[in-house]
Amino acid sequence: MTEDASPRALITGGSRGIGRALAAAFAADGYDLVLVARNEERLEAVARELECGYGVDVTTVSADLTDPDALEEVYERATAGGAVDVLVNNAAVAVYGPVAETDLEAERDQVRLNVAAPVELTKRFLPAMLERDSGHVVTVASTAGMRPGPFLAGYHASKAYLISFSEGLTEELRGTGVDATVVCPGPVLTGIHERSGRGSRWLERRFMRSPDAVAADSYEGIRAGKAVVVPGLRFRLLPWVSRLLPRPLSRRLARLIIDRGDPLESDR
Repeated sequence: MTEDASPRALITGGSRGIGRALAAAFAADGYDLVLVARNEERLEAVARELECGYGVDVTTVSADLTDPDALEEVYERATAGGAVDVLVNNAAVAVYGPVAETDLEAERDQVRLNVAAPVELTKRFLPAMLERDSGHVVTVASTAGMRPGPFLAGYHASKAYLISFSEGLTEELRGTGVDATVVCPGPVLTGIHERSGRGSRWLERRFMRSPDAVAADSYEGIRAGKAVVVPGLRFRLLPWVSRLLPRPLSRRLARLIIDRGDPLESDR
């Protein structure tokens, strides 16, 4: 990055939900953006909104991150426009149902998108950050990764992987100018579980926060260089509660919470 150039942030899943809200937070702070998502029309609409609203440059990459070739394309197109100072691994999907009955290809795609894509993108962008001795890898996980998740077993496991991966990376980067942050939101009004076919329970909806509120808290933690960010005061006790509960009780409570909820429409 030259002295006069704006910093750049790449955000996967940047067309809606937490990704879109984080994109707005980075844009408000003067970052140019590279937004990645599958829906090209939605991406372009968000890009226009952010360019007009914040006067930043937004590059869009329509890509299916479950495809390894797409990950290479994202890297090539992003770096063609200059250095990427912040990588935000945000894109995710949830597969709902008993493991014995869920679609195998859907489970594979969940692992590819939630786990393999963040790892590969981190591997691709991190070396240049270390060479510059400046940069930040942000990974959006979930408090779901802090406890088992019957009927969302693969989703919870993928988020647990991301938490451990990011915390390990944080320690590896100690003493460098590069930071790693994992963001662990509680229930968010994004519609991810609606798209999985699960819906949500009334108790979850009572505690759901908007993507904008989650992004605001998350961005504050990212700017502070925190290793782990749990947005929202009420959710910061969850890691402690998860550790204190006996595992059998934790599993049973998770089953009661996760089993199929009611439909909730959301385009976020």
